[in-house]
Amino acid sequence: MTAVVHSKQNSDLVYDAALVFWKIVTNIFFREIRPRGAFNIPREGPVIFVAAPHNNQFLDPLLLYQQVHRETGRHVRSLIAAKSMQRKVIGFFARMMASIPVARAADYAKPGTGEVSISEEDSHLVIGHGTRFTTEFTPKMQVMLSRSVGSSVAEVVEVISDTQLRIRKEFPGTPKLREKIRELQAGGQQGVSFKRLPFVDQHEMYQHVYQSLTEGGAICIFPEGGSHDRTDLLPLKAGVSLMALGAMANNPDLRVKIVPVGLSYFHAHRFRSRAVIEFGSPLDVPPEFVDMFKQGGEKKREAVGKFLDVIYDALKTVTLRAPDYDTLMLIQAARRLYKTPGQHLTLGQVVELNKRFLQGYLHFKDEPKVQKLRDDVLKYNRLLRDLGLRDHQVPKAQKAGWKTFGLLSYRLILLTVWTVLALPGVILNGPIFVTASIISRKKAKEALAASEVKIAGRDVLATWKILVALGVTPVLYTFYGLLAAFVAAKAGAPHRWRIWTPFIVLMILPLIGYAALKFGEAGMDVLKSLRPLVVALFPGQQRSLDRLKKMREDVANELAEVINEFGPKLFEDFDQMRILVPSATAPPSSGQPGIWRRKSATGGVDAQGNLLSHPMTWLDERLFGWSRSATRGTSAWAGTRSQEISRAATPDVSDEEDAPDYDNLLVPDGSSLQSRPRSQRSSYADITRLRRTSSAANTHSLAFTPTSPTATGISSSAATATGEEAMSDAEGLHFRGQVRARKPSLSDDVPVEIIGKVDRKEPFQEATRDLNSEMRKRRSSQDRTQ
Repeated sequence: MTAVVHSKQNSDLVYDAALVFWKIVTNIFFREIRPRGAFNIPREGPVIFVAAPHNNQFLDPLLLYQQVHRETGRHVRSLIAAKSMQRKVIGFFARMMASIPVARAADYAKPGTGEVSISEEDSHLVIGHGTRFTTEFTPKMQVMLSRSVGSSVAEVVEVISDTQLRIRKEFPGTPKLREKIRELQAGGQQGVSFKRLPFVDQHEMYQHVYQSLTEGGAICIFPEGGSHDRTDLLPLKAGVSLMALGAMANNPDLRVKIVPVGLSYFHAHRFRSRAVIEFGSPLDVPPEFVDMFKQGGEKKREAVGKFLDVIYDALKTVTLRAPDYDTLMLIQAARRLYKTPGQHLTLGQVVELNKRFLQGYLHFKDEPKVQKLRDDVLKYNRLLRDLGLRDHQVPKAQKAGWKTFGLLSYRLILLTVWTVLALPGVILNGPIFVTASIISRKKAKEALAASEVKIAGRDVLATWKILVALGVTPVLYTFYGLLAAFVAAKAGAPHRWRIWTPFIVLMILPLIGYAALKFGEAGMDVLKSLRPLVVALFPGQQRSLDRLKKMREDVANELAEVINEFGPKLFEDFDQMRILVPSATAPPSSGQPGIWRRKSATGGVDAQGNLLSHPMTWLDERLFGWSRSATRGTSAWAGTRSQEISRAATPDVSDEEDAPDYDNLLVPDGSSLQSRPRSQRSSYADITRLRRTSSAANTHSLAFTPTSPTATGISSSAATATGEEAMSDAEGLHFRGQVRARKPSLSDDVPVEIIGKVDRKEPFQEATRDLNSEMRKRRSSQDRTQ
């Protein structure tokens, strides 16, 4: 017994060590990793994490491990292909993480002789042309058709002759398969090529899973099978259903929970990309399915199929499933247009909006208004691409002037500084990046050639970039250390310096590499910000910029109208659960720090760190952001106290998956409405949620501007007696520890078209007061007519 406990402790220690190592690696590769719904992770008891889509090969389980361990401290074991376990590096780390090997028939597929077609009279009968079924097939093996007809798979139940096979179930989409085969036969072919898949006994693997669940462990499975780079989910394998039902059938006291996990990446294969891991609500295994499973035979298959449908429906709530890449790009473009300029969404909110937009588009895509909106969005995107701009840069585009030229000159100088600081690390680590890029592309081509489901093989790029970097880095750094020792010897350095030189170099190189990473990121963001400034300075481009801005406002308003019309038809709780109310021109006012300003759980440091991002923010605002508020000692763009500028932006405000950290790229018009530092902007979604939590009954009369501290001479007892606190309570906002007075704010029910007509030069306070006054008159008039 003592030996078993000691072995388990050693295993946990090895797992934790491997997890720390991979956490460092993934945090270097990804710029941002965000969990959603982590509170849904069960703290104890047997659980199966069902994750999809499997778009990033071996990195997918690593990100899931980290988030589960971070939230609950639990160790998760995943199922990994036995073929991958045979690879030296991958197998080594997989064994450290206590992974369970799974033999997949597809990994051992072999080409079949001849061609096959489907009988016109019997869809379960496969006809061979030049085949040798009797020597190549046995019952329980599988036949897989070629990629040209969808790589359909069916189990063989009887080998009739060399030219006839009987399958258990007909191929999915048999009518379309027959049509495709007829087309091939008309072109001179007799049928389609195929592969033979051997029968694989998974009994030992299931016993490992059952044992782990019985001990209260956590299992991770990717039910699609292998990784892929498609935009939609692949058909789910029945294994996850068999595991959950089988474990509970073997142990009546066991209560297995299924947690759906959605993995969303923003350019998954790119270095310093972003990822969101969303955990859905845990599912209990229905007892009636377990009873059906115990009966065996047809009832068992029915239970497995029904529970698999339940799991698939759960996965749909946490995944973004676009039918094709063009639709995905359309949805993301529409989501960016829906976001009010100046508002910031977390990565989680971006993913949620993408899912809602996709669901609505697929449901109403045949509606004339939706089709017109689609054409307008694509037209706007084409013009955006022609000008070389990004959507988040358009609202801030202003007429070029000497300030624009000054800002461009300043950023060119800043780019030079960042480049010089990053250059040593880039040169020293250049061989790593070049080697990783070349080998990963080669591996992607090999994976694409061997797969029936991949589109471009991008799902393996990130994995191979990391693996190659892990192999090349120590070799390269050792070479640099020996080279430094050789130089020290040639230079006649003292003996002790010759000995210590390689060790000093090995300690300094990682620091140089990290500095290059951070300085390089800052430099790339500055580089991306230059093109809009150059475009603005080009003669004749101002007309195109004005046209683009007008088009954006029109399309954004059109989008809002379509959403308001069709949203309630699809979602019953549309008005209660919508993430934000759009406005094409005027963002919510936010100036003072308070509960509206996001606080980072990681110390309030942005993706680049205080040292790298804030010199640019600080100088941009003071040198090139002149406004009427600047003379009063405030930020030109944010309207906040100057000491607030130095605060770090938080990771929570990464609203754009493709936007640089510096998004004030064109010279603002001097209005505090148009652009503020990220650290000073607030998310309307959080404000709405806070209001509704406190007072759901008053959702139609809420204001959304944050409050500011009252004068210091007012005591809390005096403030309690005033009508200010009563109004605050009526609007669902409660403050503890200090008394706050509400600033003038814009009503929620102001139509977008009215906001769009507001003169941008009009001060925000006056515009707000006028709009609210107009809305009160409208409501009073409506009340009298009723």
